[in-house]
Amino acid sequence: MPAFHETLFPLDIALGAAGGPERATEIVTTLTGREERNTRLNHSRRRWDAGYGVTSLAQLSAVVAFFEERRGRLYGFRWRDRLDHASSAPGAGVTPFDQSLGTGDGARTAFALAKTYGGAHAPYLRPIAKPVAGSVRVAVDGAERVVGEHVTLDATTGTVTFLAGHVPAAGANVTAGFLFDVPVRFDTDFLEVNLTAFEAGAIPRIPILEIRS
Repeated sequence: MPAFHETLFPLDIALGAAGGPERATEIVTTLTGREERNTRLNHSRRRWDAGYGVTSLAQLSAVVAFFEERRGRLYGFRWRDRLDHASSAPGAGVTPFDQSLGTGDGARTAFALAKTYGGAHAPYLRPIAKPVAGSVRVAVDGAERVVGEHVTLDATTGTVTFLAGHVPAAGANVTAGFLFDVPVRFDTDFLEVNLTAFEAGAIPRIPILEIRS
């Protein structure tokens, strides 16, 4: 991933933003009315408008400062999705059994964090690259492993690595639970601020776009 700052967008503003996942589906309709549908992307791409979370001049000033330090679209940063930022269901606590990361083979040491959506028809496996440090819990065949003692975590890539002597045996199920952020950037180099409109109740537009390595 190019230039990225491991810093979190102001949380109080992010939690009031509007947005969500976006897909890129191509639809071709034949002369008989039949549809052919195809997707150009394996993964959805999330976008938000952070302007909905700005309710005071102090928050607006904080966004401007954050925008300037990121140099507009140049540097990426972390974003907390109010709806979807945990491996568990909304309201449930994180456990080391929330998500399956794969199966051991006796030699494999590295496992990438991921979250699965759905399961009955076409489950979607979403890579998680920005876990929240201190929130990750890992288990092997139902037995929890201690981060820092049995495994290490790279919070900048979402990779869990088992230390020597603790590598999962062949056939062992590796699971994990975690909180996570989304790697994003501003989707504009021009942050238009109209204080007259803002004081009248109009919100500024602050587009945020998910980025991938």
